[in-house]
Parts: sequence; structure tokens; C-alpha cells
Amino acid sequence: MRYIGKEMSRVDGVAKVTGKAKYVAEFPVKNPAYGFIVTSEIAKGTITSMNTRSAENSAGVLKVYTHSNTLKTAAKGNAFAALQSPNILFSNQPIALVVADTYEQARYAASLIEVKYSEEKPQTDTIETNKQVEQKVDRRNPPTRGNPQTGLANSDVRIEAEYTIPIEHHNPMEMHGAIAFWEGDKLMVFDKSQGVYGVRGHLAQSFGIPTEKVSVVSLFVGGAFGSSLKPNYYPFITAMAAKDLKRPVKLNYTRRQMFTGHGYRPFTHQKIKMGAGKDGKLQAVTHESISNTATYENFSENSTGFGRTLYKVPNYDTKYNLVKTDLPTPVWMRAPGAVSGAFAIESAIDELAYKLKIDPLEMRRINYAEKDPESGKPYSSKELMKCFDVGAEKFGWSKRKLEPRSMKDGNWLVGMGCGIGTWGAWQAPAGAKVTLRADGTVHIGSATADIGPGTYTTMTIIASEFLGVTPDKVKFELGKTDFPRAPSQGGSVTTASVGSAIYGAAMNIKKKLLAAAKHFHTEMFKTATVEDVELVNGYLRMKNDKSESVPVTQLFEIYDQKELVEIYQAMPSKERANYTTMGHGIQFAEVKVDEDLGIVKVTKVIEATACGRVVNPLTAHSQEMGGMIWGIGMALHEDTQIDHRYGRMMTTNFADYHIPSNADVNYINTEFVEEEDKIVNPLGVKGMGELCLVGAPAAIANAIFNATGKRIRDLPITPDKLI
Repeated sequence: MRYIGKEMSRVDGVAKVTGKAKYVAEFPVKNPAYGFIVTSEIAKGTITSMNTRSAENSAGVLKVYTHSNTLKTAAKGNAFAALQSPNILFSNQPIALVVADTYEQARYAASLIEVKYSEEKPQTDTIETNKQVEQKVDRRNPPTRGNPQTGLANSDVRIEAEYTIPIEHHNPMEMHGAIAFWEGDKLMVFDKSQGVYGVRGHLAQSFGIPTEKVSVVSLFVGGAFGSSLKPNYYPFITAMAAKDLKRPVKLNYTRRQMFTGHGYRPFTHQKIKMGAGKDGKLQAVTHESISNTATYENFSENSTGFGRTLYKVPNYDTKYNLVKTDLPTPVWMRAPGAVSGAFAIESAIDELAYKLKIDPLEMRRINYAEKDPESGKPYSSKELMKCFDVGAEKFGWSKRKLEPRSMKDGNWLVGMGCGIGTWGAWQAPAGAKVTLRADGTVHIGSATADIGPGTYTTMTIIASEFLGVTPDKVKFELGKTDFPRAPSQGGSVTTASVGSAIYGAAMNIKKKLLAAAKHFHTEMFKTATVEDVELVNGYLRMKNDKSESVPVTQLFEIYDQKELVEIYQAMPSKERANYTTMGHGIQFAEVKVDEDLGIVKVTKVIEATACGRVVNPLTAHSQEMGGMIWGIGMALHEDTQIDHRYGRMMTTNFADYHIPSNADVNYINTEFVEEEDKIVNPLGVKGMGELCLVGAPAAIANAIFNATGKRIRDLPITPDKLI
């Protein structure tokens, strides 16, 4: 490989650090007006009156939109739509939009609006609300495997425990926003989005217009983590105001509005029963979980599904249900469901290992699943056991002592823990338009997104590899509905999906060039197939005899044109259905806990990851490191606290909602265990963006137990819980 697997700096790096990269709020439009959202002061009830007169008369104000004068959406479904009725469904719900000549004028005028409500008592405590039958949402759960109750009864050792994860919020650097304007009956929207086609469809349906009348652009996204996977409510009201005022309108959330404007990781409460023999072999697992959803819309992330494919367990039962609360709808947040389930399962198996006096890593080896225990299918590839070996060696696991509180560094108690992570190696249908020009340059367009993992760079590498040009000759563009459809950037599917489309297009271009070569150089390429030749440094050449080659520029003369264009739609192969396709990894964490103060430092994290072929180790390492830092946040810091008396989220700023800072992050390293996997996709790549987070919170919690002897089952693990 000439480019795949070699480190390459981000092709968009200079643009980002110099300010040339345009984020949503930065696109220049002529004479924009500015919107500011007004939010409700109650969590449940009805608006009885709204006095907007002072705001409307304030300097620079163009119009104030409320439920009484806003265009009604034509979109169907239960998703929340802003300014549609006087009903209040959650605290800080948008109830008005003030549009003015400047942002400052709009924000000031918003403060002048007076609202009166008929207030009702909200229900936002998931545990308490779960006691009410009418608030429960029963889901279809997978069939029971074996007989878990008998398996538990026959187990030599059992544990039973409950685990909770609080509501957590995406906190990307770039706040959500949109710019919208109309040109006749055509709508143009710049939106912070992980999927421009989804936003286009939403807006077309909302306005009742054909999709071809809507264009959506999202070239750079300053972090999203799932918060922009589904269309948010603000593009519609921005476009609505632009249509009404016949003027471009720009709208941005404030940081506080980021906590109620796009969803969050739901509150999750889990119950685990786990039994094993004296030899450590798991006999049975039951895993029950509830999480909250909204009263008007169901959101499910299936936190119990994680463990069903993880270990070789003959008896397994899972139940996952939803509880309706007076909160906005949750949404996918990095490693949705999996990281929540992993915290419970990977903590429980650690607890069981201690009861059996078995090393926790050895416990995981004993219960290693060689094939998918759920379906019985073989894995397309699984190098998790090698990850155990590589990670343990790099981490220094052999120095760990099993007995809690047995390792110290001065006044600091030292602990070591581990946690397994898995994530589906998925591929979604994806399109790309690839143009190879006679001058050796390449242009590629695909309507995917780049929320930070380095998509621009990864796709450039793949194109360079298979079209035989240097990366500086490739221009990859994304984030426009003008380009072929691609999946939203979520679920760690982008490289596998869009990369396969680029690969497929490159193969078709190579076929066209080979056909020309057969005509132009009959003897050299007479019997050659497309698998026999390669494109390298501007030449088409035989793989087995590199002296037999022809310049690509000559082959363009056959077609009498200056470029070859290929629009390719990549689809998952039928062969995938015969296998379970997953990425695997393990996180090892070392912590130090102040014995007097309960302060926790995560001093070292090592991750070993098996995720197929790694396209760019440089950005891949950055991805994995970011996921493990997020694990530190989940384990020790993040907690959206709610005052259930008022149904209001209280920690809606960076002073009160804690996330890791530089001082919280010490040594982190990633070891990649590459796999040869021709089943998952033509490139052999697997997603890694979620995989790196899944086992990290459990690894840290397990390390804290090893250090202190205290098993904390409620995240985050703050000093008050340890003292």
C-alpha cells in the first residue's frame, strides 16, 4: 500500500487553523437578519398569554414569531416542531423567535417578551415515573437464550447489582445554527448537520415542496457526536422567517440552549444478575434496563443489546423499556446504548471475578466467544484475544495486584481496571462521484459529513491509493445535497460506506482505462483483467511486470476527452449476512485516588483495538484518544442535574456541567491490531469512532474499586461517593 496505513496530516488542517474553513455561522450572505430564540420558563402546561409588543417596538426588530403567527409545518410524525402550539412539553422549549437587524438587537428584544402560563406538575424523575404504568413504553425484546433462572440457580457464584448513568449532553465546540434564504421558490440552507440529505427531506416535507427545491450545505462541523444526526427544529423556523421576511436569516443557539435544543444521552438504570461456576465460566446473565424518553416521541438506544454478543453465555435474557418523562427527546450520543450497557456488564463481570478471586482479564479470556453466541455465525474477523495480549503488555497489567487497596503511591491509592468494547462493523449504501482528469487531478463529491474524525483526509487517501495519484492531486468535497447521497456521519459507518463508493468508482475507471489500453497496446494488455493491473503514479501497469506500463494521459486520447467520470453507489455485500461483523477492543486504565479527599486521577490509559485495516493511523489515534477522554468524562465528571420540582435542567453551562480538561488527561495511547477482513467491505475497514469509548468508563470504575475497595455503581464517580 502506498498511502493506506501510512500517517498523513489532515488535508483540511491549514484551513481550520487559519480560519479559511467555513463553519455554518460564517458563510457570507448579503444583508442577513438575525434570530434569537425565546424559551419557556416551565416544563409542562400551556401558554395563556404572550405580550410581544415591547419586543416588536424595540430598535431593529423585524418581527416576533410565536405559535400564533408561525407557519404550520406540513411534516408528519411525532418529532418536536417549534412554535406550533401553546402547549409546553419541556422546560426551555422554544416559544418565540425574535428577528432583528443585528444579533444584539434580537437578543435584547427577546428579554422584553412577557409570558403567562397555566402550569402543570412535570414528571422528570425516571425512577419515580417508572412506577406509573401509563408512563411505560413496552418494547419488543429479543427472545430468551436458554433458561437464565435455572442457570443462575445452578451457578456456584452469583452477583446482583444495579447501575445508573445520568443524563449527559453533547458539548461540541461549535454551537448549532443555520442560515437560510430563498431565491424564488428555492430554499438554500447552511446547517450544522451530520446528514444534509436528512435535513433536505425534513425541510421539503415541512414546507410541502419538492426535495429538488431545497439545497443544504454543511462543509465543516465543529463537533456533533450525534447531536446533529436527525434534523433539529431550528432550520425550519430559520427558513420560515427568511421566507416571510424575504431576507436571509441567521440563527445560532446559545450555550445554554445547547442543553435543550437537540437531545442528550438518556438517563439509564440497569439491573444485572450474573452467575458463574467455580472455574469462572459464565452460566447465566439477566440484564434489565430502563431509560427515559419524551411524552410526545419515543427514543430507544437498546442498552441491553451490548452484552448478548460479548461473552460465551448459554443462558441470557434482556429486557429494555422506556419511560415517558416531561423532558425533550433523547438522541444518539457517541456509542449510544453500547457504552451504557458496557458500564453495567463490564462492571458486573469485574465484580464476579473478585468474588471468584480470578484476575479480571483472565475472567474475560475464560468466557471469550469464538463465534457469535447470539446467532451462531462466525465473526468475519475477531482479534480481541490479541488485543488482550498487546494491551496488557503495553499497560503493565502483570504488575497489578488483585487485592483492593494493596497498591499505593504515597497518599494515593493505585488501581488498575479493564473493560471490553465492541461496535458493529456496519456499511450503509453510499454514493460518490469521481472524476479523473487527463492532467492527473481527481475531483470527488459525496454528500457525507466531517464532524471531526478526518473524513476529508481519509477519502483523499483512498482515492490516491486506487487512482494512482499523489494526495495533492485529489480534491474531495462533501456536505452538499448537490453530491450523490451518502449516509449521515454516525454509527462509525463513513469510511466503510463512502470509502467503498470511491473504491468502486476507481475500479470502474480502471476498467475503462484498461479497455483503452487493450486497444492502444494490444500485446501488453491483451489477456489482462482489471485485477491484473494497477494505477500508480499516473501509469496503468501490470502488477506482475511493472515494466509493462502506459501513461494514463495516452489512454485519454483514445476516448478523445479530458476526463473520465464515474458515479458509483456502493452497497453492502450479500456475503456479510453469513457473518457477524464487529470491531473489538479493550481499554486498560490506571487510577490514583487520594485516600483522604477522594480525588481521582486517571494516570494512564492504554487501548488495544482491532478494527480491520487502519487507513490513517494519525487521525485514527486521535479518534481513539478522544473517545477515551470522553470515557474519563463519563466516569468522573459528566452529569446533567435536574431539579425535578420544576423539571428543569440546572447544569446548562460549562461552569456546572463538568467535562475533562487538560489537567484531567495524562498518558493515553492506542495500539492497533490490524485484521485482514475481506467480508466487511472491499477496503477491509471497520468503524472506530464509537468503539474507543465503549469499555472506558467501566475500566475506570473497575480501577477505582481495585484502588479503594469501594464499588461505585452510579456515574459519575465523584469524591463525595468515595469518602
